[in-house]
Amino acid sequence: MYQTKAKIEGMMCNMCETHIAEAIRKAVPSAKKVKADRRKKQATFLTEEKVDLDALEAAIQETGYDYLGAECLPCQKKGLFGRF
Repeated sequence: MYQTKAKIEGMMCNMCETHIAEAIRKAVPSAKKVKADRRKKQATFLTEEKVDLDALEAAIQETGYDYLGAECLPCQKKGLFGRF
């Protein structure tokens, strides 16, 4: 399992967060637990495989927001019920 964190500039409201989440789901159909946060200026999600960061960048740039970079790191389940 991999967790991807993308730094994104320009989100101002809940609708902006929704646009980013939709763009990620479209670019990475296998993405799970997609969450965009305007306050943290980032979006996070989980995948079984490593993500093509170039495709992710293109999808986010296409929405009009500024993609500032991303990292895709292995993660392991934590806790009693296997939450991440």
